[in-house]
Amino acid sequence: MKLNKISIKIGFCLLIFISIIGCQKDFLEEVPPSIFSTDQLLSTRSGYENFMTALHVSARDEMALYHDNLNYYWIMFAGTDVATHGHDGIQRTDYNNFLTPLVSAVEIVWDWAYTTMILRSNTIIAHASMESNSHIWKDEADKNAIIAEAMFFRAYTFNMLANLYGAVPLVDTVYTSPKTDFVRSSREDILRFVQNDLEFASIWLPETVPASREGRIVKAAADHLLSEVNISLGEYDAAIQSASKVINSGLYRLMTERFGSEINRPGDVFSDLFRDGNQNRSSGNLESIYVWQFEDVTPGGQGTSNGNMKLRFWGSWYHRLLDPNGSPGMMVVDSMGRGVGNVRPNTWFEYELFRSDWDNDIRNSHFNIRRDFYYNNPNSQFFGQKVEKRNSHIDTMRNVYPIIRKVEGNVGALTHTAIAWSGRTYQDVAVFRLAETYLLRAEAYLMKGDLINAANDINIVRERSNANPIGPGDVTLDFILDERARELMVEEPRRRTLTRTGKLVERVRKYNMRAITRNTIQEHHRWWPIPQSAIDANISSDLGQNPGY
Repeated sequence: MKLNKISIKIGFCLLIFISIIGCQKDFLEEVPPSIFSTDQLLSTRSGYENFMTALHVSARDEMALYHDNLNYYWIMFAGTDVATHGHDGIQRTDYNNFLTPLVSAVEIVWDWAYTTMILRSNTIIAHASMESNSHIWKDEADKNAIIAEAMFFRAYTFNMLANLYGAVPLVDTVYTSPKTDFVRSSREDILRFVQNDLEFASIWLPETVPASREGRIVKAAADHLLSEVNISLGEYDAAIQSASKVINSGLYRLMTERFGSEINRPGDVFSDLFRDGNQNRSSGNLESIYVWQFEDVTPGGQGTSNGNMKLRFWGSWYHRLLDPNGSPGMMVVDSMGRGVGNVRPNTWFEYELFRSDWDNDIRNSHFNIRRDFYYNNPNSQFFGQKVEKRNSHIDTMRNVYPIIRKVEGNVGALTHTAIAWSGRTYQDVAVFRLAETYLLRAEAYLMKGDLINAANDINIVRERSNANPIGPGDVTLDFILDERARELMVEEPRRRTLTRTGKLVERVRKYNMRAITRNTIQEHHRWWPIPQSAIDANISSDLGQNPGY
């Protein structure tokens, strides 16, 4: 009883003490043992470098946007003139069922753009521009260089949005509280904003970077993208000028002789561009302008995609092939990886596009397009023999079709079975290279009516590939799109190019091999729908929807 009274008294005293100190304001204030915030991070030069690294990671993850078994990057090809889906799922081949405001791909691209790329770019630009941070920089050029790199990424992202959705919200600042009253700016206004960012970036970005910083943005990347944007705005002289800055800089040239990691192995100069280790300037490649960097056995080096996913998406499902006896005829091998046939070339690309130069255009050589397969399962009676012509639908659509060998690459050192079966490589990816700069300038010359110079630029690209030259009378927008397909297959996001040029619907109806795709694409499918999730979240104003959805 005595013990209980003492306990009660002690408890009562503690309660009074807690009540007294609990009433003091400073007791309620949290004092974390350490603070990590954007303001703190972006108060030093090294902090900006760390933040810029995060921005580069986000940019590289364009390849990794993946949800509900749909990947944004291969959707830029499948359902166009150059490629279709190897799978037969109706959602992926029927435009009316696939392209809706609720489809995951439409939403994840929007979210990636606004919540990572644009947010991180705006954060760098805003903080670097603060007067309170002026002490960080060696001089004005030092500050403007970091702003210019962030502006390039902001411009790249808004240009993508403008060529997917058309009119979108223009966000050029960092919001510190919820905002639910966004409005969409016209596509032209978005492109004007992009143009301004790129013009600034062109002035302040470095011309080159050391090998230790390969992958960082250089002046030519801004000028290359500016050429495309100027074409979209109908400013053809400006497009020619910005492309010429790259072409005439003396820093870049088309590769015309063998080079790099496989110079002593069978191949040609075009195949050398895409072999492992050959994408950057340090390899001797003077054609690449902007390159995504992937690193094997390096934390963060693989990205959220765990590597370069092109081989997985574009590679055929060859290891499912049965030999004529009905036994497994193929095994997964490192060099070919584990493709799943998500996207495969259309028959127009495989058999018609190179017809006039079939034997001499090296882009069509067996070093660059794998048309023949050989049984590689030692347990098969047909081991080492060429796979015969297949007639079954599943084989010809998904398991054995010509593979664009740009996607092939070493699986890396993270051994072997798991990586080969993952279908991924650690090959760097050229986002911009000089051949496309020539084709952009040719397009600008064409739109200006200068067919002679347009043909000259196209022939520079064709000469490297040993293709027959063309004359001024051969130059049309369709011919340039054909040449882009020959040169840039699996590199350019094809859908965005066709949308930008106004040719998507026409060329899909003409060249896509699936009747359901040709028959369901409509004029309003030129633009993606605005994600319904974005419309629903914007409760204070009407974000609106693109016509037809």
